Amino acid sequence: MIGRKREIKLLRSAAESARSEFVAIYGRRRVGKTFLVRETFNSKFTFQHAGVANSGTRIQLERFRRSLFESGHLDCPVLKTWFQAFDELKTVVQSATCGKKVLFIDEMPWMDKPNANFIPALENFWNAWASARKDILLVICGSATSWMLNKVIHSRGGLHNRVTVRIPLRPFTLSECADLAASMGLEATHYQLAQYYMALGGVPYYWNYLQSGLSVAQNMDALFFSGEDRLEGEFRELFASLFAKDAPYVRIVEALCSRRQGLTRDEIAKETSFSNSGTLTRYLNELEQCGFVRRYRMCGRRVRNAIYQLVDNFSLFHFRFVRENRDGDPRFWSSSVDSPALMAWQGLSFELMCLEHVEQIKRALQIGGVHSSNYAWRCEHPQDDAEKGAQIDLVIDRDDGIVNLCEMKFASKEYAIAANDDVAMRNKRAAFKRDTKTRKAVHVTYVTTFGLAKNRYAGEVQSEVMLDDLFTTT
Repeated sequence: MIGRKREIKLLRSAAESARSEFVAIYGRRRVGKTFLVRETFNSKFTFQHAGVANSGTRIQLERFRRSLFESGHLDCPVLKTWFQAFDELKTVVQSATCGKKVLFIDEMPWMDKPNANFIPALENFWNAWASARKDILLVICGSATSWMLNKVIHSRGGLHNRVTVRIPLRPFTLSECADLAASMGLEATHYQLAQYYMALGGVPYYWNYLQSGLSVAQNMDALFFSGEDRLEGEFRELFASLFAKDAPYVRIVEALCSRRQGLTRDEIAKETSFSNSGTLTRYLNELEQCGFVRRYRMCGRRVRNAIYQLVDNFSLFHFRFVRENRDGDPRFWSSSVDSPALMAWQGLSFELMCLEHVEQIKRALQIGGVHSSNYAWRCEHPQDDAEKGAQIDLVIDRDDGIVNLCEMKFASKEYAIAANDDVAMRNKRAAFKRDTKTRKAVHVTYVTTFGLAKNRYAGEVQSEVMLDDLFTTT
């Protein structure tokens, strides 16, 4: 298995525990939750079940009964309630002769329907019976991160503090994607892998569609534009799997996609025509929990005026290109190479990729062991037109008395700092020092694909990080 060493260790430790354990695994669709559990336990479960998408309680109970049959409970009666269903699950556990009884319930959020009393039944099963034993390992998974967090992990009811192991499954890093590509026989340079990552993110399922022997452009056409239905409908399915009513979330992501620097809550309400209420707050919180947006607040700014920024590579790619291919051109990507739209997307998506690899950037700067606050900054009080819109997407505010202002540039060769780059960075640095009133030394750091070309402006940069550095393991 590629990566997931920490997660495997946690699962195996829970299996070897002297008490019953309740494990909750959550993460976006296609990130590999089911694969992780099946591979770790070699698909040997006392009971295994998966919720059914877009189905009511009757069908959910019918399929749960089928899973009980497959686990050896051949005389299981027709299930009418979830309390009855979990009572029948006890029968399966009691008849098992193995040591730790591993119960794996996948896509649990799909099983919780209005007025079905699923959560109370789960609470009763764990609190009144399973937790009192010492031989049960209950593993639940769900792509609907907000449901997993609100209904189980952060429950204020009967499941409060009942989860003993919490595993948020993140997308792969660049290093892990490189390992995956190598295992697939996909020969690619770090530059080419970065191009894939900027469109696909670190979602292993998407990478499995890449074909060796094809160029980056050919693979992108095959995945999104050829009409072969590989990933063309994935965006719709992604949001539908996460949210019962996904239209409001898609509208927010679409609004954020149009503004590179992000939007405040008030600006999002205006762009989407949503009322600036608790409902909008819930939408934004859930998008943040699912990893689609990040929220940041500048020094001295009120929480209500925090900035929300889209950080999901796959969503950005969908809105910028897949949706725009209205003519159905099967070679849309190949014909877009070197277009202004493509270059603008590369610049933004490279920044997003860097934000997902801050620890690798810190290691390259030889400050991996130094605690830091990592955030974005936007000029709040511009003194002239040159400072308007000034923003630093990655500020590494270190405890050793130094602040790194990271400027991220994607290029096909060494990046040559131009006169306007130098002026813009000087203005940003001055505005940052004035607005934040920091007493720390402020260093300029460039994160580029192939490093900086040596010219008269490069001498103003205190440190460099290159694409190869992002492929290191932490």
